[in-house]
Amino acid sequence: MTTERSTADILDAAVHVREAARSATRGAAGVDTVLAALSEVVEYDHASLARWDPLRRRHTTLAGSYPDDATAYIEARLHHDPVFTVLRGPARDGLWLRDVPGRLLASSPGFQEVLAPLGIEDGVAQCLFASDGRYVGMLNVSTRRPRRTPDPARAVVTLLTESLAAALDPRVGTSAEGPAEEATPEARRPGGLSPRELQVLAELTTGRTNREIAERLYITPRTVGTHVEHILTKLDLPNRAAAAARAAAWGIEPAR
Repeated sequence: MTTERSTADILDAAVHVREAARSATRGAAGVDTVLAALSEVVEYDHASLARWDPLRRRHTTLAGSYPDDATAYIEARLHHDPVFTVLRGPARDGLWLRDVPGRLLASSPGFQEVLAPLGIEDGVAQCLFASDGRYVGMLNVSTRRPRRTPDPARAVVTLLTESLAAALDPRVGTSAEGPAEEATPEARRPGGLSPRELQVLAELTTGRTNREIAERLYITPRTVGTHVEHILTKLDLPNRAAAAARAAAWGIEPAR
């Protein structure tokens, strides 16, 4: 009975996070309200939501409670950290600190130079993507003492990524003319492509073969070929080169 009540509380808290995110996209509340609501889903000592600036190639913290040196690392250096490569990988799942292999932590300046000195023992880092495949920023959550995060809470953090991404996405929200309506998922997804098809389309801009794309996305070459066929059909394009040109025109690029 206690477990069921705990799960219900977590789900109720998740609804509050989504409401806070919607308010943030409409300019009715700040992103800090999203982090405050998230604390009811998963306990933390420090947390931040940082937007990715593709022109400056760095993150900008919109809300956070990390010390200045940790915030500076998140903004200017985190995207060069070996852990970040895993976070932006094909799975795009959040990475909980307790699940990170020791060898990866040993190679991570972010953990060795920033988190470990703070006494951080658990938490999660989650890259956030818009429905059209654009990387828009990330969530970082850290705790100093071991806390058993219930499985429902861990699952809910993953399920909230779309709402969190919308709160960070500069293409969704307010404008100089006033509040803008949030686009539907179909409108934000070019050509009606699925997220995986958008990943494959992005890889086509590099001229990689199906086998090379398959190795990067952890799928089979045959699956890549199927995705390419679907992309060409949906976009009514004759070949891969045309698809690559369309992706470039849309500003779609592969994850690094």
